Amino acid sequence: MSNIEQTVEIPHLGGSTVGCTFARPYDPALPTLVLINSYTTSAELYRPQFADPALGSAANLLALEPYGHGRTRASYQHFTYWDSAVAGLQALEALGIRETFVLGTSQGGWVAVRMALLAPDVVKGLIPLGTSMDFESPRSRDLGCWDGIGFNTPIVDAFADRVGEDWVVPDQFVDDVFDAALGGVSGEEREFWLATYRANYAGDAGRHRLRLSTVNLRDRDGLHGRLDDVRCPVLWLHGTADQVYSVANAQEEIRMFTRSPEARLETIEGGQHFLSASNPEEVDSAAIEFMKRWV
Repeated sequence: MSNIEQTVEIPHLGGSTVGCTFARPYDPALPTLVLINSYTTSAELYRPQFADPALGSAANLLALEPYGHGRTRASYQHFTYWDSAVAGLQALEALGIRETFVLGTSQGGWVAVRMALLAPDVVKGLIPLGTSMDFESPRSRDLGCWDGIGFNTPIVDAFADRVGEDWVVPDQFVDDVFDAALGGVSGEEREFWLATYRANYAGDAGRHRLRLSTVNLRDRDGLHGRLDDVRCPVLWLHGTADQVYSVANAQEEIRMFTRSPEARLETIEGGQHFLSASNPEEVDSAAIEFMKRWV
């Protein structure tokens, strides 16, 4: 069955359109697993999850695209990760979904946690993948995480000036993202993502969304002081081959969820930063067991 792609209108940021993708028609008898995608990707990041019949039978799969990504747009031109969390919650309300589990890859992880902080009655469980709860701090670099400031600042500078409507995101940018996130991709997969990025980041509006998404990644606030307010269970999955955020960082941060009924870190051998793409079988099976336990 083909995915169901739609948009919903919400009031946040002067009125917004949120890109939503269901794996199949919504079934109120099943729990819902919201999927939040990583930096500059879109709902297509979760193609392996949408194609998994076991996961699709266990839950409604709903990908929600953050501001700056995919089909999500706002009347206001600036936004933060907190705005994406509010937008996700308002989209759920518009769709009539009262409770959900939330899985987020990389930046999707900290959007997911923000959703749980803002609406603890809605978010019943968190599954962060390959993420960090810190800002891009010296502490995180000391623990083996990437230099996010060094990676992102040249992008912010390069995309600072207005461009014509024929502009599309450079191929090298896409290659750099997937080299860091997956250690590179096959030729067919590369062509898929090049076409997707060219569609999502075209013209001056596309340049601005891409640049602001990069500013948010580089300059975001950390969540360490808020994690003890998370009251739902947390299953953090992290790949041992993650080039962006380290297992050592995840080991420290999972202990900060002190008021969760359970906060557990599982490492996946050889898993990359975009863990749902590099190791979908392990991620999907872990998500199924987690939801069964906490539904």
